[in-house]
Amino acid sequence: MNHFLKETDFTLEQAQEVFSLAKQLKAERLNSPQPLNMQSWGLLFYKSSTRTRISFEVGVNELGGFPVVLNSQNTQIGRGETIEDTAKVMSRYLHGIVIRAFEHSVIEEFAKHATMPVVNGLTDFNHPCQLYTDIFTLLERYSPDAVDINTLKGKKVAFLGDSACNMANSWIHTAAMFGMDIALAGPEGFAPTSEIDAALDADGLPKNYLYTQHPEEACKGADLIYTDVWVSMGDEGEAERRKAMMAPYQVTTELLAMAKPDAYFMHCLPAHAGEEVSQDVLDSAQSIIFDEAENRLHAQKAILAKLVELNA
Repeated sequence: MNHFLKETDFTLEQAQEVFSLAKQLKAERLNSPQPLNMQSWGLLFYKSSTRTRISFEVGVNELGGFPVVLNSQNTQIGRGETIEDTAKVMSRYLHGIVIRAFEHSVIEEFAKHATMPVVNGLTDFNHPCQLYTDIFTLLERYSPDAVDINTLKGKKVAFLGDSACNMANSWIHTAAMFGMDIALAGPEGFAPTSEIDAALDADGLPKNYLYTQHPEEACKGADLIYTDVWVSMGDEGEAERRKAMMAPYQVTTELLAMAKPDAYFMHCLPAHAGEEVSQDVLDSAQSIIFDEAENRLHAQKAILAKLVELNA
């Protein structure tokens, strides 16, 4: 059974096929193929969501399937049923499931016991659907006719803020996969952890990322500047401490000017203007955050369609 729990669960060849399909699905949205015809796909949320829920619910529907939206607290999981039993039961009803969870172990346990494909809609460790969306959004600009992954090689990403968060982990993993350079800048205590190093080792990928406490160093010569919220769900108790420590890593026009003149700014959203990014950067011509948000739909449809093909 093929699942999509991390960026490298598709080979490079398969990833290229996903991006090419995303381009087709975007261009032909009102006339999409129906690889999920008559299939029912679960969308199980441990965490609240805007973009993940809407994009997957619409995407499953547009591919011919029926989305079944579930909240963990409104299922027997919330009353102590094991993930093993839940995965086995849901597999008897559903053709696939997307899970947005806190602990990464939750989706790994689901995948271990499910007889249907499991898609990682976000965990505290990584967010692979967002990264495939981000890569697709860049490919639309670097090679619009072919969305060719080879155009990513050597591109530099600067990630500012919490360099140990799920988005930082996913960017480290993805950059290594596609031959990109990545520099991360964040305060002491928020450096990439041994967990992402272990993930790179497991996939035979190089630890070629740079971590620094100096945002100017990370942004110099970058093709892309990326950031995420400073206080993720579950970290609210230390919000003020995090905001104070992260303040020097706000993406400003001054830092954006240190990147290449044609560099882009991206953010997985929701954004908090005045915290991790200034309003003028969000509003700048270099910001492509809403194209990025839209592309969640098209990239995720392509991921689902590819999984159906691989599991046929």
